Amino acid sequence: MDVPRTSELLDFSNKNVLVTGAGQGLGAGIVRRFAEAGANVAINYRTSGDAAEKLVRELVGQGSRAIAFQADVSSGPEATQLAADVVAEFGGLDVLVNNAGSFPLVSLMEMKEHEWDDVLRANLYSVFNCTQAAAAHMQKTGGAIVNIASIEGDAPSPMHSHYSVAKSGVIMHTRAAAQELGEYGIRVNCVSPGLIWREGIETQWPDGVNRWEAAAPLARLGRPEDVADACLFLASAAARWITGVNLVVDGGVMTGGAF
Repeated sequence: MDVPRTSELLDFSNKNVLVTGAGQGLGAGIVRRFAEAGANVAINYRTSGDAAEKLVRELVGQGSRAIAFQADVSSGPEATQLAADVVAEFGGLDVLVNNAGSFPLVSLMEMKEHEWDDVLRANLYSVFNCTQAAAAHMQKTGGAIVNIASIEGDAPSPMHSHYSVAKSGVIMHTRAAAQELGEYGIRVNCVSPGLIWREGIETQWPDGVNRWEAAAPLARLGRPEDVADACLFLASAAARWITGVNLVVDGGVMTGGAF
C-alpha cells in the first residue's frame, strides 16, 4: 500500500464520520475535532436535540458539513436505521465513534435489575448495535471504528459496578470485532478516558477533582479535546496498522500502584 505523507495523516477531508451520543459533552468535543480536520460529521443524539442542532449551526457556520440524527442506539433497529440514514445523506460512512452511554450512581446492594440492564444497554449494547450496523456499510470500502470505554473497565469505582462491567465489555468487544472485521479492511480500536472536565465539576465534586489532580502524574483533568485527538489518531491513516487496541487517555492515573 502507498504510505501517506505526514501532512496527510490527520486529514479527514471528504470523510464521513458518525459520532453517537454527540449532542453535548465529550461527544460534541469529538465532533468538533473531526470537523476541524475536514470531515463531514453526523451528530447522533437521543434526547439532547436542542444541543445537537446548536452544534450543527456552529459547525455549518464554520464551513463544515454537519447534520444531526436522532436515534436511541441501544435499540438494534434504530442503530441500523441511523447508519442507513447517514449513508443516504452523506454517500458513505468511513468512521464510527461509539460514544453514547450513561453513568448513573447506585450501590451494588441497592441496584435494581432494570438499572443494571439500562446501563449495559446504553454503554455496551449500543456499541454492538452500531458496530454491526456501520460495518455492514463498510464491508466493501473499509473503515475505522473507535469505541469510547473508560479506565473503569479495568479499575472499578464504588457505585459504578454496572458501568465498570459495561466498559470492560466494550474493551473486549473491541478486540473481538477487530479480529472479525479485519478481513474487510475495518479497524476497530478503543479509547479509555480518565476523568474529563465538564462545566461545574469543580464545584459539584471538589474532593474528587482534588484527589484526581493529586494522583495524576500530569496533574490535571482531561479535556474533551484530549480524548478527541486520540480518536482522530486511531481513525486516521497514522494508525493504519493498529487494530484491537485500548488506548488509555488518563494523564497517567493508571500508572499508580495498587498499594
